[in-house]
Amino acid sequence: MAVVQHRTSRSRRTAEVRGPAHGILVLGLLLAGAACGSSGSGDQANQSSTPTPTAPAATATAAPASLCHAPAPGNPAGVRFPAEPAVTVDPQARYTAVLATNCGNVTLALDAARAPHTVNSFAYLASQKYFDHSPCHRLTTAGIYVLQCGDPTGTGTGGPGYTIPDENLNGATYPAGTVAMANTGQAHTGGSQFFLVYKDTRLPPAYTPFAQITGGLDTLQQIAAQGTANGTPDGRPRSAVVIDS
Repeated sequence: MAVVQHRTSRSRRTAEVRGPAHGILVLGLLLAGAACGSSGSGDQANQSSTPTPTAPAATATAAPASLCHAPAPGNPAGVRFPAEPAVTVDPQARYTAVLATNCGNVTLALDAARAPHTVNSFAYLASQKYFDHSPCHRLTTAGIYVLQCGDPTGTGTGGPGYTIPDENLNGATYPAGTVAMANTGQAHTGGSQFFLVYKDTRLPPAYTPFAQITGGLDTLQQIAAQGTANGTPDGRPRSAVVIDS
């Protein structure tokens, strides 16, 4: 994933782009199977009305060659950090993240103005290779429609060692294309796990929306169409998802 800052004119912030102004952070998101993260104490999106069955241990079935290719070899570094990094993103700048996946590119427009702590943490973890070789561990196909990633342990309970404050929750909704932070169900417990909404989803305004998918939503929908590895509405995706960089 390349995170690029596009600085805008203060007087014509929405119309004029002067960028990139800063460096590029590199991360790649590859799609491959992982353990279900539907319960536990980590930074996940738990919704009491959403079914959260325990998935049996199983090897994910590979996606068709026409959709995905094999992820690159490697293992997560397993690093943790003592505290949230200092916020260095420019809230007046526009940032774009391109997730290069084994199923196609997914492009995100990051909202540093409304979620500066979240965007800053996301970019920092990417720059530290925290996400490299980590699986997207959870797919939901009923009630809520999300693919959840960002936990190197693949269990749904992992995090970076720090939490970040909730942001951008006033009137928050989760239509298709939203990217938001997962949490434990308590306020200000987001860390590294995030979810990509592939179909309009109703959730309480409790999960920080920090980006919009501007390209590649069809890729996520194809992954979702193949369902979960164990056939339930909530489990590891049958079509794999692993972050590789």
